Amino acid sequence: MIQKKRTIPLVILILEVLLRRLPLSDPRRPQIFEELNRRKAGFKGEQSLDYYFSKLDEKKIMIFHDLNLPDGDYNCQIDTLILSPEFALIIEIKNMAGKLVFDSENGQFFQIIAGKEKGYTDPISQSERHRDYIKNLLAIHHLPPVPVDYIVVVSNPYSILEFRKSCTEIKQRVCKADNFLKRFKFFENRYSISILDSKDLRKLTRLLLKLNTPPTNFILKKYGIQKHELLTGVHCPLCSSLPLKREKRKWYCPSCDQFSTDAHLYALQDYFLVMDSKITNKQFRDFIHIQSIDTSKRLLKSAPLFHFGKYRLMMYYPTTLPWINK
Repeated sequence: MIQKKRTIPLVILILEVLLRRLPLSDPRRPQIFEELNRRKAGFKGEQSLDYYFSKLDEKKIMIFHDLNLPDGDYNCQIDTLILSPEFALIIEIKNMAGKLVFDSENGQFFQIIAGKEKGYTDPISQSERHRDYIKNLLAIHHLPPVPVDYIVVVSNPYSILEFRKSCTEIKQRVCKADNFLKRFKFFENRYSISILDSKDLRKLTRLLLKLNTPPTNFILKKYGIQKHELLTGVHCPLCSSLPLKREKRKWYCPSCDQFSTDAHLYALQDYFLVMDSKITNKQFRDFIHIQSIDTSKRLLKSAPLFHFGKYRLMMYYPTTLPWINK
């Protein structure tokens, strides 16, 4: 059963916000753009595995896609996590072309295309860190120590895998997408003793969903971006121009001469992704460049948001992100 559905990863949405709201002259934009393209390719690879996930026993397992779990100043981002009464499996998905070289002795992972080598974060080391994170999470919350394992799945059918000085244990944890079901069976056979009961699984599910948050601080820190550097205002859903003007109860774009009735919803999502998880009437007015308290209240009330507090202290917040279908 899918407990957290696959949607556009929050990291992708945050990177898109940064490109919309950083000045065009900002020198960090090319690096952010490169990561965005890489993340989008990865997301496409993750989607290609949904067919194989659909073949698993949904009555026995729980699937969580794109988990973003806080880890101090860092972020534990897991492409897919599968839970069963017997074990937990972390799935790291790579959608990369060319020859992919796993050098476990030196903790290296690199790609070779047209004779050129390019290094990336080692997915084996990364998966092992995620494994340790989940094990620690189980211990902190007094859950049974269910075995936690991992697998790296290469979704590009044309890539070539090469292992340098890698042991059998490492090779068992790397496979192409069309071999995933066979490898999953390997883990089912390895871990056959039931450890988590239905109560434990429900508790762990609630915990993972509660901890899942946008990796905003991690991304901003990675690029050395301060929130005050980001441009405010409502951007145009058609041409991305910023900011729009409020005219006759609509948003007007001087660049493409178009009107929008709901462009503020996209600005709100931008705010929740990179500024804060909640917003007041005043913060909303400052962010979208309007002065009317009543207009701001009406726009917030019409948005799919929850709220708490009274009067000036009332806070508005979404229950999930993304909350706008793209």
